[in-house]
Amino acid sequence: MGEFVTLEVEDGIGTIRLNRPPMNAINRQLQAELREVALQAGAREDVRSVIVYGGEKVFAAGADVKEFARMSYADIADYGPELSASVTAVARLPKPTVAAITGYALGGGYELALACDRRIAGDNAKVGQPEVLLGLIPGAGGTQRLARLIGPSRAKDIVYTGRFVEAAEALAIGMVDEVVAPDDVYAAARRWAGQFTRGASRALAAAKTAIDTGLDGDLTSGLTLETGLFAALFATEDHTTGLRSFIENGPGKAEFNGR
Repeated sequence: MGEFVTLEVEDGIGTIRLNRPPMNAINRQLQAELREVALQAGAREDVRSVIVYGGEKVFAAGADVKEFARMSYADIADYGPELSASVTAVARLPKPTVAAITGYALGGGYELALACDRRIAGDNAKVGQPEVLLGLIPGAGGTQRLARLIGPSRAKDIVYTGRFVEAAEALAIGMVDEVVAPDDVYAAARRWAGQFTRGASRALAAAKTAIDTGLDGDLTSGLTLETGLFAALFATEDHTTGLRSFIENGPGKAEFNGR
C-alpha cells in the first residue's frame, strides 16, 4: 500500500482511499499510487466492486498546484500522460465502481470521479473543472468524459467558466447521480456497490466493456462488440448457473461464483 492511497477490502467491496491531508491534492506520488492500487483492485478476485473515497471532509480538491508551478513544459509533457493513465486505470477497472464524494471534487479530483461508473455526493459537495482559472484545461479526461456524460454544451459551460457546481445543480444536469446527507455518502456508496458482490462478475465486466467501448464508436461497431461479448459469456460457469436457477427458481436467486 502507498503513503497516500490504500485499498481496503471488506465483504467483497474494495475501497480505494485517498489520504493526503488536508485536501487530497493530487501530486505525482499520489497519482502513481492510485494507478498501482487500481491495478491491484482489478486483479483481486475478492474485490467484486469498488468505491473511490477521499474521506469524510473532501474527495480531492484537484492537482497539487504548487507542484505544477515548478514544472517546465518538458516535465509536464512526461507527467501529463502518467496522470491520465492513472485515472484511466480506474476507468478500466472491470468491476462496478462508484465515487463517494464529500466536500470538493474539483479538477483532477472530479476527473477521478468521472472515471467511475456512478457518483454519489453529499448535499454540501462542490464539483467542477476550474483549470481555465489557471490558464489551463482539464488534462486527465475532463473534456472528454464530462462531454460524454452531460453533453458538449453543458460540458463547455462547466469547463469554460471553471465554476464550482453545487450538489443540487450537479444532480440536475447529471454530473452526479445521487445526493445524500454528507454523513451518509460512504454508506450510500456501500449500498450501491454491495449489490454486485455476489453478482455474475464476468457478465458485469462484459456489460461495462460493451457500454464504455461501444460509446466511442458507431452503432454498428457497438452492436458487433455487444454480440461478441454476449456470445463469449456462454463459455462461463455463471451463465449455466444463472439459466438453471431461473428455470428452477425464477429470476434473481442465482448464486454466482465469478467463473
